[in-house]
Amino acid sequence: METKISELDGKLVATLNGQLDTAAAVQVEKELKPLYDNEDKDIVIDCENMEYIASSGLRIMLGILKKAKQHGHTVTLTGLNDDIKNVFKMTGFINLFNFE
Repeated sequence: METKISELDGKLVATLNGQLDTAAAVQVEKELKPLYDNEDKDIVIDCENMEYIASSGLRIMLGILKKAKQHGHTVTLTGLNDDIKNVFKMTGFINLFNFE
């Protein structure tokens, strides 16, 4: 799994490429630490090239969302494929995040 964080239009943008499975989750969580530490920007997570998400990946997403909400910011997920969007629907996470 590859991750990249950049800033665009005053937002933090994380790009995820590959499979966010249990094996990758620990490293991905470390790489996304700037999103957890963020106190002043909305967050966009670009999932266009993410192929799979495991429950450990959902936990990471939820942690980022909780931290962002504490500071009055939003988390928007973009580019989810149908399979990953279905995982968000089945878990009820579809109601927690903004999607584009």
